[in-house]
Amino acid sequence: MKKIKLAIVGATGLVGRTVIKVLEEKNLPLESVSLFASKKSKGKKLIVLGKECIVEELDEHSFDFGFDYAIFSAGGETAQKYAPIAVSKGCIVVDNSSQFRMDEDVPLVVPEVNMEDAFKNKGIIANPNCSTIQAMLPLKALEDKYGIKRVVYSTYQAVSGAGRNGLDDLKNTDGNKPLKKFPHPIYNNCLPHIDIFMDNGYTKEELKMINETRKILHRPDLKVTATTVRVPVENSHSESINIELKKDFNLEDVINTFKQFPNLIVEDDVKSNIYPIATKANGHDEVFVGRIRRDYSIDNGLNIWVVADNIRKGAASNAVQIVEKLIEEKGF
Repeated sequence: MKKIKLAIVGATGLVGRTVIKVLEEKNLPLESVSLFASKKSKGKKLIVLGKECIVEELDEHSFDFGFDYAIFSAGGETAQKYAPIAVSKGCIVVDNSSQFRMDEDVPLVVPEVNMEDAFKNKGIIANPNCSTIQAMLPLKALEDKYGIKRVVYSTYQAVSGAGRNGLDDLKNTDGNKPLKKFPHPIYNNCLPHIDIFMDNGYTKEELKMINETRKILHRPDLKVTATTVRVPVENSHSESINIELKKDFNLEDVINTFKQFPNLIVEDDVKSNIYPIATKANGHDEVFVGRIRRDYSIDNGLNIWVVADNIRKGAASNAVQIVEKLIEEKGF
């Protein structure tokens, strides 16, 4: 098997550093890993696969050296400018930003759900929003077996999803320091406000979940609504998902369906107080589902509680998984 040359763009950020960590846990056939970031991070030294790597400043010539794959975690503007340059040099880009997610020519991929879409890429593959990724595993399992009529999302999203500034705001417990990320203190608060508000009253985060769900499941007709909330939790997103199915179901069959789905872990023993929680999801690439119960207010209604590490499965690990599956499929 050919050895792979991989570039990581945005290597010094939370997601970029986690990409490096995930790579160290994998056994990908890597010949080299090159790190790129903005000018302010130029010259920083990071350990990658046991070797010291110097972070280079990203520019128009960064991809002249023949990379096979690049994982971008540097924001939409950077992706918009540099991803096409990388593709023009023969590199396949997996981008963590929202820049290309709704582009009809760009597959939006969760490997356990729709990896076949990634094989049809034209050079760029989009990583979905972190809160969307974890929801896709149980929803795909339900869609395949019962069909889904409607989805209602209520999310409880950790501050790490807002980057280092979000984490700093959480640590600002006395409120004496200026806020770096949020419009109100996040410590001791829940903020129903992630990303900007749109003209229709939804936030951009909520619209991401709605539109990305439809695209990944190939269900443009699917009825989806969402309320996304930032909560004073350091890491791992939690989601309450209410689903109206097209067919009637046996609850035990639903649980068994979840248990058989790849990387979906059922934790559902309420008599023993067992259900997914953020602190236990930290550091894992699996998605955890529990509180599985009927919604008696509608026909074929189901409630589930879904938790995952938003920096790993919600970003870094999902991107690395995509690269891993592409290598397996192509042989390089």
